[in-house]
Amino acid sequence: MKILAFESTCDETAVAVVEDGRKILTDQIFSQAKLHAVYGGVVPEIASRCHVESISILAQRAIEAAGIRREEIDAVAVSYAPGLIGAVLVGVNFAKSCALALNVPLIPVHHIRGHIAANYLAYPELEPPFLCLAISGGNTLLVDVKDYTEMRILGATRDDAAGECFDKTARVLGLPYPGGKPIDDLSRGGDDARYVFPIAHVAGNPYDMSFSGLKTAVINLVHNAQQKGEEIDRAGLAASFTKAVSDSLVPRTIAAAKELGYDQVVVAGGVAANSRIRADFQKAAEDNHLKLFVPPLRLCGDNGAMIGAQAYYEYLAGARAGSDLNAYATMEL
Repeated sequence: MKILAFESTCDETAVAVVEDGRKILTDQIFSQAKLHAVYGGVVPEIASRCHVESISILAQRAIEAAGIRREEIDAVAVSYAPGLIGAVLVGVNFAKSCALALNVPLIPVHHIRGHIAANYLAYPELEPPFLCLAISGGNTLLVDVKDYTEMRILGATRDDAAGECFDKTARVLGLPYPGGKPIDDLSRGGDDARYVFPIAHVAGNPYDMSFSGLKTAVINLVHNAQQKGEEIDRAGLAASFTKAVSDSLVPRTIAAAKELGYDQVVVAGGVAANSRIRADFQKAAEDNHLKLFVPPLRLCGDNGAMIGAQAYYEYLAGARAGSDLNAYATMEL
């Protein structure tokens, strides 16, 4: 089954063709990162306009790159929530038009389910059940993946997402947007014990997280140093910050997997590209005799292939959408 999949929830326009949920025939991506870098973050209006300008071109390019004819497309899939509402609307409306023109089913896909499914593309042997940590710019979730379409949230951030903290920390350090890679690069030469940052614990749920205190601590440290004319150890700060994020994520994930009796741990989302977090997960998995699945870097960020992968299993579960499908800025997993 060949699925034409669209992703436009933030600042990447992506169109992919995925076969049977596991094989990428093509994955075309146009990143707007350089356009938003001057503003230090994504400008929704600019993002929406860029999606409009590029989505039809990418769709045609994807079909050509996949080496298929339009008649060979069996279904159209689209990420319809959550995300920047204007950006999501572009993908949803274009996908609806494609499904109507091709006379094929339209499959709605939750964006975070897509991130989880990115691992199916990288690891053919991976099957539910497993414990997944989904970490991205807007979401930080611990998910009990019981089956391909049956999931339960065990814990989540009560405020800021881990990825947002990376961007805010990069900004206060004068690093470019998006902040994930610049922080990662800077931290490699730093002492992770140089600064001590808070790791929050939420009363009532050991798997819930909070990152607003960490973000505030970083900002206050930098601003206080600037006011006093003191020099900041930027590499040490980046390394100490990254350690604090990792120390908040990794132990909770391992503990949740062990409590559920799972021997498989999956990490997904853009923050999964961070080298320190990947290394800490690898060590923790080995120490606890768990199988770890982390997608390759190209599948960590937003892409169309992950939407096509999850769409296959949503289709098998009976998920269909009509011309009344709407876009949503927020939606539970």
